[in-house]
Amino acid sequence: MAQGWTAFLYLLAAVCFILALRGLSHPKTSRQGNIFGMAGMALAVAATVAVPAMTSYALPLLAVLIGGAVGTVIAWRIDMTALPQLVAAFHSLVGLAAVFVALAAFHAPQSYGIGTPEAIHVASRVEMAIGAGIGALTFTGSILAFTKLAGLVSGNPVQFTGQHMLNLGLGILTLVLIVVFAAAQPGWALWLAILVTLALGVLLILPIGGADMPVVVSMLNSYSGWAAAGIGFTLSNNLLIITGALVGASGAILSYIMCKGMNRSFVNVILGGFGGESGGASTDATNKAVTSGSSEDAGFILGNAGSVIIVPGYGLAVGQAQHVVREMADLLKARGVTVRYAIHPVAGRMPGHMNVLLAEANVSYEDVYEMEEINRDFQTTDVAFVIGANDITNPAAQDDPSSSIYGMPVLNVAAAKTVLFVKRSLSPGYAGIDNTLFYRDNTMMLFGDAKNMVESIVKALEDQA
Repeated sequence: MAQGWTAFLYLLAAVCFILALRGLSHPKTSRQGNIFGMAGMALAVAATVAVPAMTSYALPLLAVLIGGAVGTVIAWRIDMTALPQLVAAFHSLVGLAAVFVALAAFHAPQSYGIGTPEAIHVASRVEMAIGAGIGALTFTGSILAFTKLAGLVSGNPVQFTGQHMLNLGLGILTLVLIVVFAAAQPGWALWLAILVTLALGVLLILPIGGADMPVVVSMLNSYSGWAAAGIGFTLSNNLLIITGALVGASGAILSYIMCKGMNRSFVNVILGGFGGESGGASTDATNKAVTSGSSEDAGFILGNAGSVIIVPGYGLAVGQAQHVVREMADLLKARGVTVRYAIHPVAGRMPGHMNVLLAEANVSYEDVYEMEEINRDFQTTDVAFVIGANDITNPAAQDDPSSSIYGMPVLNVAAAKTVLFVKRSLSPGYAGIDNTLFYRDNTMMLFGDAKNMVESIVKALEDQA
């Protein structure tokens, strides 16, 4: 009877996770999606603790208390700009958990009903080896991604001769070790497979530069899901299988969407062979003149506009300017100006980064548009206000076949009547190429810190009233 209730609660938890994913697919329903996710996890934990085989509640409850306390502290203290590296760090923990569960199942298979220490079921050997391998790769790959995103190490791609052949060799060696472990169950094969995939995780992320980190975060999310699913098969845990498959599939689909948004090859993402492109500057910035303006100039232009599209980028997050940008938008709306926000799928350092920042500033979901929804509207817009974005607005992606980002879908801000571009300097973005938008006749550069500049624009608008 108890086993039946456990299965039923697991089913409810799985349904909650599916509804959570559906809710998180759109900003309007994201809060509801989070609630479903939390409810599903609470049901899963309760069902696991309540299984008949549970003889002691001390260790599980202690683990829940420690994990819950750490999670609560992190949630309170984390800055919105640090969310990408936080997500990467959490992915590493999922991968490490998969490794630990696989090793526990290997050393005490009778506790998991998968055989004896001398004779583990063949299918279980395959499952635990694959789960442990993917988990180990996810662990070290996510740790390296975390250090790059947090600025602890350089975000530049690291490449060396024979890198891809080395990765291929390690991948083949991993498969051979899994086959050996599945055939004869030698412990050394499982441990060596884990060590090899730990190294492979580092090597796959090394050649990836900062421009491609959004895809990396998404792909590591997918890897963590498949690791959980593999361990779910080992433990005959349907909830782990379902949840892992959901995370793995959704992460892979999101990575594919992101690759299209960055004009990258999905296969190269999986193999870790992207992000190292060297894109020479598409223009010679030293001989180009730019039009620069002041906050008063920008305030006058914005105050007399009929329509404005705000394009946020990572500079918005770094400057913590989302609240004052919303304040500026409210002032413009009070004057009858139509204000909307355009979100590129890879703006920021992780999928949905800009949406989260704008939501934190209580920007109405009705004003936020994805690239496909708003790109055609730039040509009829009076002002495109770009704040901290770079590569995602670069016209070179459309008109310079020699550019390394040629073919990448970008926001058509250059088509607006006037472009106000808030940026500290003329330095290139993560792709390492010059942005030709800086030198267009309809572009006015507003040099300075994002938050300080927008605060000055707000003051200029208020003085006009």
